[in-house]
Amino acid sequence: MTRRRRESTSSAPVAVGAFSVGALSSLVTAAILKGHPPGGAERWTRTNHAGCPVTLFEGPAYAVGAVMGALAGGAGAAAAVAGLGAGALGALDDVFGRSSSKGLRGHLAAARRGQVTTGAVKIVGLGVAGLATTWIADRSRARTGPSANGSLSTLVGGAVIAGSANVVNLFDLRPGRALKVALLLVVPFVAGGRGTRLSSATAAAAAGAAMVALPDDLAGRSMLGDTGANSAGALIGTALVARTGLGGRLLALASVTVLTLASEKVSFTAVIESSPGLRRLDELGRPSLASHGDP
Repeated sequence: MTRRRRESTSSAPVAVGAFSVGALSSLVTAAILKGHPPGGAERWTRTNHAGCPVTLFEGPAYAVGAVMGALAGGAGAAAAVAGLGAGALGALDDVFGRSSSKGLRGHLAAARRGQVTTGAVKIVGLGVAGLATTWIADRSRARTGPSANGSLSTLVGGAVIAGSANVVNLFDLRPGRALKVALLLVVPFVAGGRGTRLSSATAAAAAGAAMVALPDDLAGRSMLGDTGANSAGALIGTALVARTGLGGRLLALASVTVLTLASEKVSFTAVIESSPGLRRLDELGRPSLASHGDP
């Protein structure tokens, strides 16, 4: 039996362990942040579009918890670079960003005017973090089975991770929405019991941290913010990259590119609310008055 086969057959217990540690670590981190808020609680409090205060502590708690779960499952450095790197870049935007420039178009327009926004820094940083994550993942994969190595595959994988981080963030406009998207996206990586340790542990840890964050998020008391949403998306992208070669990565890149470009033209909220099925799923578990937008 090869090492690759042993990793595949042991993915179920790996996933359970990563899920559990991810959930517990997220809870503990959230409690610590609430008890000792860095810079004061006001720095991490925003007013949503419904006029209610929400805390952004959910974001760093998610990022730390999910990465701790992934590491406990044996995911290694790739998950840490993706989850913490994307989370740190998101925190930069959460804490120091300004609302005058929004979306990819807004940040590029600001750059043309000579203004370097935190969003532009985040775009570049996510690309670098995605490339580093893919390079680490492919090196690890080469030691256990067929590799997806190659400069083009690495570039595409890095773009997938960066794009996934952005896509999940695009859905963080209503209570629980981004977390539901993240949970739906991780299902293929943990349900089949197949895949590498990196893929299984990373996806399961992302799900564990999402589950414990969901109640407060649905209630409109907290939100992922860029910190948590970018981290969640990057971890899901990492799980995908760890399981696919160039073909799968190209398909994933096409998908995240379409969603990113569509977000510049179409309101995802309007699309969801116009579809009865999507609207019911979006509202599931949410108190009728709970609603939040991008702070």
